[in-house]
Parts: sequence; C-alpha cells; structure tokens
Amino acid sequence: MSEEETTENKPASAGEEVPPLNESPPKSTEETPAAAPEPANEEPAIIAFDAPTSGSTPGKKQVDDSPPIPLEQAVSYDNPAADPRKMRRIIAEDPEWTLATVPLLSELTMENIISNFPQNPILKDVAKKTPPLPGKYQTQILGKLSTDVPLEITANMIDAEEYWKRCCDSKWPVCDISKYGGSWKRLFFERQLQEMIESFIPGTSDVSLLKNYLTLVGKFIVRVDIQQLLPPIREPTKDDGDVSDTGSDAGDVLENDSHFDFNEILQLLPNMEEFSVVYGVNGCLLNFEWNLFLFTTTDCLNLSKFVQKCTQLKKLAVQRSKVDDEKVRVLIKHMLSHPSLEELDFSFNKIGDKGARAIGKLLNHNRIKNLNLLDNQIGPHGMAAIAHALKKPTHLKHLNLRLNRLGDEGAQSLCVALLENATVETLNIAANEITEQTSQFIAQLIVSNKTICEIDLSCNQLGTDGGKQLQEAMESNTQITKLELKLAKCGQESEYCINKMLDRNLQEKMKDEEERFLSYYKPPKAQPPTGGSKPRTQASRRQASRAAAAATKAN
Repeated sequence: MSEEETTENKPASAGEEVPPLNESPPKSTEETPAAAPEPANEEPAIIAFDAPTSGSTPGKKQVDDSPPIPLEQAVSYDNPAADPRKMRRIIAEDPEWTLATVPLLSELTMENIISNFPQNPILKDVAKKTPPLPGKYQTQILGKLSTDVPLEITANMIDAEEYWKRCCDSKWPVCDISKYGGSWKRLFFERQLQEMIESFIPGTSDVSLLKNYLTLVGKFIVRVDIQQLLPPIREPTKDDGDVSDTGSDAGDVLENDSHFDFNEILQLLPNMEEFSVVYGVNGCLLNFEWNLFLFTTTDCLNLSKFVQKCTQLKKLAVQRSKVDDEKVRVLIKHMLSHPSLEELDFSFNKIGDKGARAIGKLLNHNRIKNLNLLDNQIGPHGMAAIAHALKKPTHLKHLNLRLNRLGDEGAQSLCVALLENATVETLNIAANEITEQTSQFIAQLIVSNKTICEIDLSCNQLGTDGGKQLQEAMESNTQITKLELKLAKCGQESEYCINKMLDRNLQEKMKDEEERFLSYYKPPKAQPPTGGSKPRTQASRRQASRAAAAATKAN
C-alpha cells in the first residue's frame, strides 16, 4: 500500500481538527493531486446521495455535481457510532442514566393525587362534582395511600377492602375478620369504637368525640362488643384512710355510680344487630376495688331502656357482670315485647330461681332461639319454671344450662318437658350434679324426641348402669350426632358403643344432605340441536349400514 493511502486511513491526531457531525466534507477549490492507480480488480466503494433541493420537483431524482464520497468517510459522518472518538461527545455524564428512569405522566399525576389527597380527594364521584378515576388508577392510588388520612375523607369515599386491611394491620397485630362478616372496613370501625368506649370514663371523658366518630361511621356498625367498662372516678373522702383491708373486701361501693350510658349513642347506631357488654375492668391487678366490678341499679335501668329502644337488635349478651335475680327481672320486663331479639346470653352471672322464672316467661312471649345461661345459680325450682315454658310453643333451638345447680329433680323436669317439645336441637346440662337416677329419663328422651341432635352430659355422675341405659336408647335413635359423656363414669364399653352409633348417624345424615342437595340442584338436561336433523346414535348407524349392505346384495 502506498504512503498516501496509509496517511488517509490513519485516525486524526489530537491536534488535528475533526469535521463536525452531519456535515458534508468541504469542497476543495484547488485540484487535488491524482491518487495512485489502484488495481483493476479492486474498485473503491463510492456512495452517491440523492437529496432534494429547494424548488425541486418531488419524485424526480436530483443530480448532485459534488464528487462522490468514499464509503468509510460517509459512514463516519452519518453514523457517529462508527468512530469511537465522536461517540464520546454524545455519551451522558451519568453512565447509569437510561430512558427508563423517566417517570410516566400518569405516575407523576398519581403521586400528586396521593400527596394532596387530604386537601383534594379525587377517587370517585361521591358528591358528583368530579368524574371518577378509572378503576386501574383507583387501585394503584389506594395501594399507596397513607392509612393516616382522616376518616372524614375515607369513611364514605373508600370501600376497597385492601385499603382497610392495611389500616387494620397497621393498628392491631392480630385481626379476626370472621367475627365481622368478612369485612375489613367493619372490623376497623367496630374495633376502634370498642377501644373508645372501653377507655371512656364517665364524668371525665368527652362524649362529643364519641358522637362525632359515630356520625361518620355509625351506619357501618353492626356489632358492638365491649369487654370492659370503667366506673366514674370518685373523689377520696376523709375516712378513706381509716378503712381497713377487711372493710374494702366487704364491698364499699355506691349504687349510684353508673357506667357509660349507651342511650346517648343509640340514635347514631341505626344498623346495630349484636350488642355484648361486660360491666367490669380487665387487668386491674393491684388497683382492685369492688366498685370496678359492679352492675348497679342505674346501669340496669339504662341498659333496659337501651335494649327496648333498639328495635333492630337480634343478639344481647351481658356477661361477667354479677347480674342477679332482681336485675334480670328488670331487663326481661323491657324485653317481653321486643320485635327482633333472637339470642340472649346471661352467662357467668348470679341468676337464681326467681330470675329463671322471668326467663321462662320470656320464652313464651318472644322469639328467642338461643338461650345461654352458663355458670349461674339456677336450681330445681327455677328449672321447673323453664321446663313449664318449654311445654308450650316456643322458638327455642339451643339451650345451655352448663354449670348450674339443677340436680336430679331439675334435670328430670327438663327431660319430661322436652318430650313434648319439637323445637330444641341442642341441649347442654353438663356439670349439674346429675346422677344415675336421671339416666332413665334421659334415655326416654333420646328414644322419643325426634328433634334433638346434640346433648352434653359431661361432668355428671351417671354411672355404669346409666351408660348401659343410654346405649340401649341410642340403638333406636337416628338423629343424634353428638353425645358428650366425658367424666360421666359411664364405662368404656358403653362409651365405645355409643360413639359407633353416633358415627353411623352422622354418615346417614351426610348422605341425606347430599341427596337433598342434588335434588334441589339437578344438572340441566342436554337440549337437542335446533337446526338440521338429529345426530345419529351408534345403533342407528349400524342399522343404516346393514340396510345399505342388503340393498347392494339385492342389486
């Protein structure tokens, strides 16, 4: 190769001037010396440009009088990537910068909406002032929206369960959504209301805060579950320092010290159906006083009026509140004509025979389906009053009398009453001092009653002979699927045989339910095709083939 060609192909040195990008090389006015002749077989690659000029006619090929440019030089001008020296001029200063880091306009808009959401909430057309956002953008906004946005904005605007789930998780480590109808929004509102009432101190706390909260979320409240109520704070008297420990344990309480009155918020709970309350304090430890665990007469009157006015209430539970005979009679007096009450729970109280008589009257004047009297003081006479009510038409299906004082007399009167009853399905009379004398009555109940499906007789003294009587009764029973005999001393053989019969009844019940389900939900019959002839079956095809074969033989 000649010396001139070698000089031409060398890259420009640092001192030499490099022609600017996207510009054609300057035309030389002077004649360039003739290049050395190249071999005939290797012709240099020449490129010609057809660029339209001003005033030219489109479609016609323009003729360029400039001399042709070698391919290497044309590539270096039109494609800077071919020359690494020129590529350095267009590389960004940040080597990690890419076009993907530039946010989309929609993302910037959503970030702006989220940051300004408390001042300008834009999500959906609540007040019909602004058009709602598309669904995909609403989902993205709610996924990033802060859980600290005031309820005045979010309560009526946001229904997405994902947002309220994040609110619940940020406030409580453990959340059981099954108690709230599977709704995270209900869980958040009802649990926050529970905390506000449980920390309310009568005479000290401001009830307006509670009313303002219920004004926003009251229509979403369905279940109110209060596990403690604080009493009012009493000012210390001069004689308090002289009271001994014995005097304090005797019960230095005032009947006029009332807890929170729920009548103040009744009008703000239009959809409440379940109400549960405990008149006591949790975790008092060394601050124990008797007045912390007292259901006063004023509390009883306030609660009675509250239940009577709450006509949509379906479940009432007053647990662990020392409700005695007098107070339960006042409560039931206001519930006799309640239109919708179905469940009543007075468990862990001090209801005796007089209170049981009032409860028996309630069963004949109301639609109670579930009655829970667990751990009370009901004896044989009180049980006789309830049994008398069960002989008449009632709606009761579930009866729990566990941990009472029925004895043989009360249990026998109950079994006799249930022989004429056709509504009770579950019965719990465990731990009631029932002995072998009542086993015969229970066996007769198992044979004759056709509606009871579950019976709990655990923690009684039925004895081996009683177990055998129950075993013989279960042989002819087909509807009982649960019969608890733990710690009843019925004998292992009798318990084993009874469990086998219970399994048999359970299997038959499951088969009946499956047949009933299939009878209600039969698969739809296949519809014949509407157009054309009906499709041929395999038998019809065989007949057609035989007829065709016979016709060919005849011919």
